[in-house]
Order: sequence, then structure tokens, then C-alpha cells
Amino acid sequence: MKMAHTCVRVKDLDASLDFYQKAFDFEISRRRDFPDSKFSLVYLTLPGDDYELELTYNYDSDGYDLGNGYGHIAIATDDLEGLHAKHKAAGFDVTDLKNLPGVPPSYYFVIDPDGYKIEVIRFK
Repeated sequence: MKMAHTCVRVKDLDASLDFYQKAFDFEISRRRDFPDSKFSLVYLTLPGDDYELELTYNYDSDGYDLGNGYGHIAIATDDLEGLHAKHKAAGFDVTDLKNLPGVPPSYYFVIDPDGYKIEVIRFK
């Protein structure tokens, strides 16, 4: 077995695609539109990775309540400071670099257009 994908529901598909492509260089691996049922599914992958992030867009939704159970997805990078600077320069909603007690800074969070948190972590 292996993990296949994670689904997030989005209010504005174009804004979400723009964010994930600009922030992390996600590529569209496949797209399925179901106009009669009023929804679209767009699957994104990172270069060299087959795990997918599924963006589900329901045509008539005004947005979603994230609730208090969702935490975040995490993306690893070997250039934490560089990606952090890129996200700040792009004007994304991004935290300062953070650390766990007793260790140097190793992660931060960036928020997508729907309020979902993405943790960006340093490759170990």
C-alpha cells in the first residue's frame, strides 16, 4: 500500500491553482471536470513526486468551514530559508521561521487562499 492523495475543497479554483503553482511549483497531473454534477477535480504533484494534492471545486460553494480538526499538510525542502524568502516576497500569508525547543529553526507555515495551512519543513 501507499498514500495516493490528499483532498482539499477550494472556493476559487483559479486562485488555488495559482497559489500552489507559484508557491511550490506544483504541476497539474490530471483534471476531471463534471459540469453536469457541478464540480471539478484537479490533481497536483510536485516535480519528481507521485503523491497528489487533489483540489475539489464545487461550482456553487461559497467556501468551507475548516473546523478545528484539520492541521496541515507538509512539504519538505532543502532550501528552507530561500523558499521562505520567496513566499514572503510574493506576499503570501507566511509565518516567521519556527523551531522546536532546543533545535534551530526548521519550519514555517504558509496559508493558501482558502485558509489551509501548509507546513514547510527542512529536509533532514
